[in-house]
Amino acid sequence: MGKVALIGDVGGHPDQLRRALAWLGVTSERLPPELTVIQVGDLVDRGPDSAGVLDIAGKLLEDRQWIQLAGNHETQYLPGGEIFWREPLPEDDVTRLREWWADGRLRVAEAVRTADGEELLVTHAGLTLACWQRLGGPTSATEAAAILNERPDLIWERGEHGRDEDAGPLWAESGAALHEPWMGYFGVVPFGQVHGHSTVVRFAERTWRCAGRIRHRTTVDWRARHVRVRIGGRVFTGIDPGHGRTGADEWRPLILDDAHVTTPSRR
Repeated sequence: MGKVALIGDVGGHPDQLRRALAWLGVTSERLPPELTVIQVGDLVDRGPDSAGVLDIAGKLLEDRQWIQLAGNHETQYLPGGEIFWREPLPEDDVTRLREWWADGRLRVAEAVRTADGEELLVTHAGLTLACWQRLGGPTSATEAAAILNERPDLIWERGEHGRDEDAGPLWAESGAALHEPWMGYFGVVPFGQVHGHSTVVRFAERTWRCAGRIRHRTTVDWRARHVRVRIGGRVFTGIDPGHGRTGADEWRPLILDDAHVTTPSRR
């Protein structure tokens, strides 16, 4: 087994992505042989150069060690998508994203098995209890990821609002939509999760934006910008660094040593 690194939302900041890659030891646009990288989506929008981010990801996608997930900002540009960002991508970049989606380079989910044998489901926003039940209640992250990669209809599910647990795995908000329903579940939480999209804290102010019930089960690495919520013996880890318009001053990818991905490739 090698090492799996998970990179949170990039949001149009190529310099932030280059910083993360340098920290991982990526040189000359090649990944070290023992390293697999999963980027959890939202490559584009907000920052100054979405095309620059897509250029970097596109080169790394030539290597099977780079796994690219779709975020809700990418869905705008997929067939059937609806533009919601006020500064849409140019046509060339839209074409590029559609090509990645068509040939399987842009995925909905991935599963990772850690050194201690635990499975983690990786999606952009997290799989809510309601959506897990809609999938038939898969008991492993590998099974859940495989189903999600064949259920693109769920990428359009926003729910009525961000706090709605019916929101799909590219839209669910941390806290009320993702964490609270799982906390109230009386069955066995089947696997842990890693996600981007949103967090239950404001990193810049080091303040909380969630109910006390969640806060009591949460630990935060403020420097790395990782948020871990303990639910039913599992851990849900949020890795969205919240770059916004200007980019985070400090953050890190999530590193899992002696881990490997378990979802079959679609390529």
